[in-house]
Amino acid sequence: MGAYTLRLCEDRLTETARLALTACPRVVYVLAGDIFVTTGGGRAHVTVDSTWHGVGGCSLVAGVHGATILCYELLRGASAVGDTAAAAGVTSRLLNSPLLTLDETGEYLMRCDRVDFAVGGEALPHRHKGSGVRCLIAGELEVRIAARHGRVMKPGDAWFESGIEPVHAIASATTPTSFIRVSILPRAIRGQSSIVYVDPTHAAVKPRKYTVFVDEPITLP
Repeated sequence: MGAYTLRLCEDRLTETARLALTACPRVVYVLAGDIFVTTGGGRAHVTVDSTWHGVGGCSLVAGVHGATILCYELLRGASAVGDTAAAAGVTSRLLNSPLLTLDETGEYLMRCDRVDFAVGGEALPHRHKGSGVRCLIAGELEVRIAARHGRVMKPGDAWFESGIEPVHAIASATTPTSFIRVSILPRAIRGQSSIVYVDPTHAAVKPRKYTVFVDEPITLP
């Protein structure tokens, strides 16, 4: 078994600002504006509510109106915590950086999806088949993990779910609620849901919509 960090940063880039990133499994979600991602394989234009996924070093350049991105990275060890890049025109804020224990011989995938709740919707008590970090981008969500008191998440708040402890989430009763999630999951469930309800009958209750952006096998860094 080995120690890894699943780091999430919010990066704000001014007009045409550039951010250079080293190699690791990574998902970049564009919250606002747009970016151009340059790698050894070419150049991609990524617009709002879209993602880019890669494992090699890359360079991000903001469009003419700037950009705000969520950058999820899987890094080896715990030393990467807080080691965020600094560049002219870029403001980086560390949102979450949990330590994961992963099987060095295991086969994993990196999944990024957007979860949209109906107004007043609930994710009844459940677990997942892997760990992940969520970031609220709209609305309000009360998250209750295990027996701990619930925490009300606002846009920009991020939280970690181990997949082991049961989670109960309750969305705003007045406005649509959404979050972006990146999880490290067994490769064997590629294309399948990772959720496991505490009460299996709750699987029939689906007050949420899922948009999967990335569901790709990775090699541990």
